[in-house]
Amino acid sequence: MRKQLIEPGSRTGAPVDRQWLDLEHLAQVELTSEEPAFPIESALTPDDAPGWRAAQAGPQVIRLLFDTPQRIRCIRLAFQETECERTQEFALRWSADGGRSYRELVRQQYNFGPPANTREVEEYVVELDGMSALELDLIPDIGRGGAKASLEKLMLG
Repeated sequence: MRKQLIEPGSRTGAPVDRQWLDLEHLAQVELTSEEPAFPIESALTPDDAPGWRAAQAGPQVIRLLFDTPQRIRCIRLAFQETECERTQEFALRWSADGGRSYRELVRQQYNFGPPANTREVEEYVVELDGMSALELDLIPDIGRGGAKASLEKLMLG
């Protein structure tokens, strides 16, 4: 049994220092569209790049196809909307067979309401061994359909 004495009132467990994958070098990206000023590469790096934005309104797909199967323990998604009020839905799926079949990890809706609610960050602890593909389906505005999809960050660890 390993044990450690801690101070009363201290947090339970130390903060996790994530080691994020270098997605630019480990995977090919397929996507339905992108604005030239907001390329997908800026959403896949841990720096302060502006993220990805679709070139046109409506549903979008971002798919990562890995060169070799990956072991994934954490998925972090960050979305930001500063311009319009909307309800976004996303679904995250993974594949262990090169994208021939997918299993859904999560499907979620979130309301953006600038200026107060402009950012949503989701982090999922997972046990995915042999992931060869990851697909993110975005419906940026399920109510009206006029908004462009965007993704601030997609990080895997």
